[in-house]
Amino acid sequence: MATSAGTTRVATAEDPLRCAILISGSGSGMQAMLEHQQNPNCAHITTVVVSNKSGVKGIERAKNLDVPTVVVEVSPNLSGDERRITHELEIEQVLFDYEVELVILSGYMRLLSPQFVERWEGKIVNIHPSLLPDFPGAHAHRDVIASGVKKSGCTVHYVDAGMDTGQIIAQCEVEVLPEDAEETLASRIKHFEHILYPMVIDAIASGDFSNLQVD
Repeated sequence: MATSAGTTRVATAEDPLRCAILISGSGSGMQAMLEHQQNPNCAHITTVVVSNKSGVKGIERAKNLDVPTVVVEVSPNLSGDERRITHELEIEQVLFDYEVELVILSGYMRLLSPQFVERWEGKIVNIHPSLLPDFPGAHAHRDVIASGVKKSGCTVHYVDAGMDTGQIIAQCEVEVLPEDAEETLASRIKHFEHILYPMVIDAIASGDFSNLQVD
């Protein structure tokens, strides 16, 4: 396990760190985070959920927990860098509107531009379903099973301009069983994702990384 304090302020339950969660789909990890934040001693709060897709389950989940949601879709009328930059500027305006201090990626399926990452350096985190640096990318479970390795897991890391290459904050190992298919491995790892990610955000908000351990 590697740990590192970022550039966010030390927060308290009385003055919690203001977070945005970016999603693209079902939002199960987002829901686990939002439910964790209902703890009165939690030092972080989600002020807005941003989805780059309309009609996804995660929007409904967030609304059911009374968290503001904003959909920012990619413009069909633009292309190339202009399309990407315009989309990110629209997201960034939402972050400013909701006074966001930390960006939490939770099943967000777009790679952020180097310019966006530079502006939010040390203030964007992601969770990935493998033991990085092994098996980055969108098909981690498939790649893990194909490789024959005996352990996988999940990794929370700061986001940089690469694909799952940012500094690792914490990891949790999960055994790969001989009978595992992608779905069964994903299900077991997801259970631990929903535990590890809130713990890491707790550590970032408090500035104390000493208790990052998942049994």
